Amino acid sequence: MSENIDDATQLSDTTRLSDSTQLSDSTHLSDATHLASAPHTGTTPSTESAPQSVALPNLPQRPSQAPSEKPSPTTDAASIPAGDDSTVLKPRKGSTPAIPQQATAQSQPQSQPQRQSSKAAQAAASALPASINSGLLPQPTAQVRDFQQSFNALVENVSKVVIGKTIPIKQCVTALMVGGHILLEDNPGTGKTQLARGLANSISTGFKRVQFTPDLLPSDVVGVTFYDQKRGEFEFREGPFFASIVLADEINRASPKTQSALLEVMEEQKVTVDGVTHDVPQPFIVIATQNPIEQLGTYKLPEAQMDRFLIKTSIGYPGHDVSVDILKQVDITDRAQTISPVLSGDDVMRLRQVATEIYVDNAIREYIVRLVEATRHNEKITVGSSMRGALALTRCARIWAAADGRAYVVPDDVKDLAVAVLAHRITLTPEATFDGATPESLIAQVLEDVPSPTIGS
Repeated sequence: MSENIDDATQLSDTTRLSDSTQLSDSTHLSDATHLASAPHTGTTPSTESAPQSVALPNLPQRPSQAPSEKPSPTTDAASIPAGDDSTVLKPRKGSTPAIPQQATAQSQPQSQPQRQSSKAAQAAASALPASINSGLLPQPTAQVRDFQQSFNALVENVSKVVIGKTIPIKQCVTALMVGGHILLEDNPGTGKTQLARGLANSISTGFKRVQFTPDLLPSDVVGVTFYDQKRGEFEFREGPFFASIVLADEINRASPKTQSALLEVMEEQKVTVDGVTHDVPQPFIVIATQNPIEQLGTYKLPEAQMDRFLIKTSIGYPGHDVSVDILKQVDITDRAQTISPVLSGDDVMRLRQVATEIYVDNAIREYIVRLVEATRHNEKITVGSSMRGALALTRCARIWAAADGRAYVVPDDVKDLAVAVLAHRITLTPEATFDGATPESLIAQVLEDVPSPTIGS
């Protein structure tokens, strides 16, 4: 039988308690109270032998305590024997109860788990940058120097049409050399159409323009098959997209049905009408212009079609001095008609082949992959860039390097083109959009977070 100590029992400093002693809720223990445990012999002792191993003295009754008497200090919680849940020791007034270490650990608030995306982004940012051995980089060949001259000649020719906008022009020429499509987004009257027509008129190849409207049908763009009664057979009539350079003016004013008809021709450079596939001429690029989505009467391009564009850029308003120079030539109504071609379609195809020989180090490839992965793990981005974006950035970087007269890609080539190539391929969260973030600003932040390779010996 176990010993029971009621609420009126007070234990002295030399009182020893066995494991079977039960304490009530109001029992007070002094500092010197010893708790004796049964020796471990490998077997569990019975409850009847517990009183025989420890002699319990006669416990005196608790005397009435005067107001001036000081209460005896409570014992430390670590000396309390392990018992059932009903054994609870209440500290006396004025004492500070000790908190068990295990309970303290449980009571501490757990830190909020970070998103896996944030950890991945931090890991990418904290990774040590790779090094590129400058001694292994190839020297430019005669083909690379010819590429540089042709590239600069094309940029200077288009600059006669759009004055003071060298960076957007170089980006558009880069897309032409890669063979990708261009999306020019800006407010009306900033020179989007003039830039597209200036680039088209700088190359002696086929050029067609389509003015997109809400009532435009897919057959009006890609073509239609009709029955020729005189010849007694069906004939395919090519649409305006059967040209080397196609200007899709105000593409976001067309209906989504017409916009979706451009997916095949932009990706595969083929058109399928009535089950028959027709190839478009080479070289083939689409230069599309659109007004910002805030403008009335527009339809947002679907994400699948946005991903088809190699580069998305804007022109912006000209500076003060450039605006004054433009007004001096107020009598020129169409600047695009004032320039002559400087390259042919065959020249463009030849320069594209030269660009494929530009050296891309493994450290550059690793850097591009880290940039793309960082867009997928950013907490402000719901849809990151796909592998199409990584491939596009690599191809554009090779053109950018060749235009600078180099036979190899450096990290600055990737940084100069990352915003134009990747920004339109990501989708922001509603919270990030509400806070004023833009795809361009997030890509710029990714460039700051991800370390770039270094070039050394």
